Amino acid sequence: MLNSVQLFEEAQKYIPGGVNSPVRAYKSVGTTPRFIDSAKGSRIYDVEGREYIDFVQSWGPMILGHGAPEVIESVTDQLKRGTSFGAPTALETMVAKAVVDAVPSIDLVRFVSSGTEAVMSAIRLARGYTGRDKLIKFDGNYHGHSDGLLASAGSGLVTLGIPSTPGVTKGNAADTLIAPYNDLAAVRAVFEASPEEVACLILEPVAGNMGVIPPAEGFLQGLRDLCDEFGALLIFDEVITGFRLALGGAQEYYGITPDLTTLGKIIGGGFPVGAFGGRRGIMEKLAPLGPVYQAGTLSGNPIAMAAGIAVIDKLSRPGTYEDLEAKGKRLASGLKAAAESAGIPAFGTQVGSMTCLYFTEGPVSDWDSASKADTDFYASYFRAMLDRGMWLAPSQFEACFASCATTEADIDALIAAAGEVLSELA
Repeated sequence: MLNSVQLFEEAQKYIPGGVNSPVRAYKSVGTTPRFIDSAKGSRIYDVEGREYIDFVQSWGPMILGHGAPEVIESVTDQLKRGTSFGAPTALETMVAKAVVDAVPSIDLVRFVSSGTEAVMSAIRLARGYTGRDKLIKFDGNYHGHSDGLLASAGSGLVTLGIPSTPGVTKGNAADTLIAPYNDLAAVRAVFEASPEEVACLILEPVAGNMGVIPPAEGFLQGLRDLCDEFGALLIFDEVITGFRLALGGAQEYYGITPDLTTLGKIIGGGFPVGAFGGRRGIMEKLAPLGPVYQAGTLSGNPIAMAAGIAVIDKLSRPGTYEDLEAKGKRLASGLKAAAESAGIPAFGTQVGSMTCLYFTEGPVSDWDSASKADTDFYASYFRAMLDRGMWLAPSQFEACFASCATTEADIDALIAAAGEVLSELA
């Protein structure tokens, strides 16, 4: 078999940049991507047979770990029945009921095939429901690559040094209003400048695309109040946080109820899936009940739905989220201690099983402060950690995840490796 360098050279002949998602190219961390052959539990293996402890987890969805027996069994059973029908299945209703039961804001849910599709559909629905055109998003929040949402869009663009995206029309850009995260006064000013034009405000309730930035005390409730005051819908993009922080996502974790919610990643257990849902009166504006059109041939794909049933069932078991929270805290405290011991300026954040170590003096509370992190230092840290078998995101501005399969020994190994690397780089 070809090694990773050879495979990357071959891939570049047929795929733009050799990858099907830009950050996978490892361009910002100054090395060649490792091509993966297999994964199991908390471990991932490249084509050369090297083993890594996985703290990326396919960018979040592998919360049970790789190859979870429950997921494999459920999916294998469905594979024997068929992979796609373009027609309703009982599986869709089963997963929909599980989502409605779990997520506080959702009365009705529509499944799609990706987080990007979920977000663009939710925004279209918000515009159709309110009769307004503009939306507010936050600097550094990423909501997929659809037109109008790539402005100030966090990790992927920043990691590659792309300040704006050709191909997005001026009209689309003009309808997107930007505010700094964790700044209610600034959000109010944006609303007041267009008091009857804003259809919705969308945010990651925990910003997971500029590292991991929790909402400031009162920030989410303040947004809820502002949306009510100005007649706009509040959309929580929980593609990362949904089923990650709690069974009911960040809205359960923080006790704030949005009007619409977007979901993805974890529901599919590694298979492509997304979803959006909300109050019945809003969701009934969707076709075939209402005039807002949205469709997808592979929406509610039976393989992804079979995986979703197994994932949600496993996550529903008592103690799951307490265990994940404890792992997240141990990761965050251990990495911060390693940086302090080495005399490296760093600021750590943690929410549930999501953590981030920023190489900056800190504190980090928004994109302006996050962007001060030393990305060149992170690249050196990343390469040295990769050589020690630690699979981290090839970007300073992504989360480090713990999963149900992550062991205490895995966390110890990561902290020990970080201690060695940071001491060498100091």
